[in-house]
Amino acid sequence: MSNLGDKIIVDKPAIEKAVRDILVAIGEDPEREGLVGTPDRVARMYEEIFSGLNKDPRDHLKVLFQNENHEEMVVVKDIPFYSSCEHHLVPFFGKAHVAYIPKDGKLTGLSKLARVIETLARRPQLQERITKETANIIMEELEPYGVMVVVEAEHMCMTMRGVKKPGSKTITSAVRGIFEKDALARSEAMSLIKFD
Repeated sequence: MSNLGDKIIVDKPAIEKAVRDILVAIGEDPEREGLVGTPDRVARMYEEIFSGLNKDPRDHLKVLFQNENHEEMVVVKDIPFYSSCEHHLVPFFGKAHVAYIPKDGKLTGLSKLARVIETLARRPQLQERITKETANIIMEELEPYGVMVVVEAEHMCMTMRGVKKPGSKTITSAVRGIFEKDALARSEAMSLIKFD
């Protein structure tokens, strides 16, 4: 994979060959009508769903709005995301919730928080890593009083294979700064997130 400006280039011929080999290995005929274009479709899909690999999620937090001098809690909840489990390369998907308390008025655009999640999710990934890295990146880039990230997701590796438990959700959280030390701040953030 190489990066030319904003366009991520993957080795599509290599992916197409690999998909064709997998189809043969499972006993399918890659020349069958329904499968003829599958290697190409999968290569194009991988280019899209793994487009976060060579992007830096920190870049989204470079835009700041400091004139408001806002130092109260900001919560963006129910940020939808889709990712691929790095263990089986099958999807997991759900919602992320981000709460932070700006310091010195360092606010970022609300959509920028969603873009951090999206960039991290568009890689072979673990839910725990998305959660932890989102919290760390916000702490390092915005230097808030604190940040809390909660991610809830359904993993197809548990739904369609293995234990086969559809509907089960995994919830992960990462707390930094004031949210680690102040139970009231943590409780306020959790009450604003309110899980479904």
